Amino acid sequence: MQLIELSKQLLNECDASISRFFKQRELDATPQFFEEVKPHADYYQSVLIDWQQNALNWIDEYKPKYMHKSQIQNVVDAMNQFVVQSFYKETSKKRFIQSVQSVHYTLSFFIRTLEEESNKNVQ
Repeated sequence: MQLIELSKQLLNECDASISRFFKQRELDATPQFFEEVKPHADYYQSVLIDWQQNALNWIDEYKPKYMHKSQIQNVVDAMNQFVVQSFYKETSKKRFIQSVQSVHYTLSFFIRTLEEESNKNVQ
């Protein structure tokens, strides 16, 4: 199922964002916006748009009990921010980590929900 794969890709980007954030702080580096930050952010923005559309359609179709459209929008908004913020050492560490953890939790729960629903359909 493509939605599960997209969700896992976003989950991996959460981990990559945290690693990138600490690496930037360690190196005390300033990224090149148009060479590094923008292409990466643009790529994940397109992935998020695709994921959001698929996730909202899935929620409309299956009506899961504990997954809501507002959570999908929150993931998109937060990821659009922290993917960019992960490149900058000036980013507030506490807020950044909390934002990534929140998205990580929502995506993990969403993946579990998708897998449970697909297992129901197989049986």
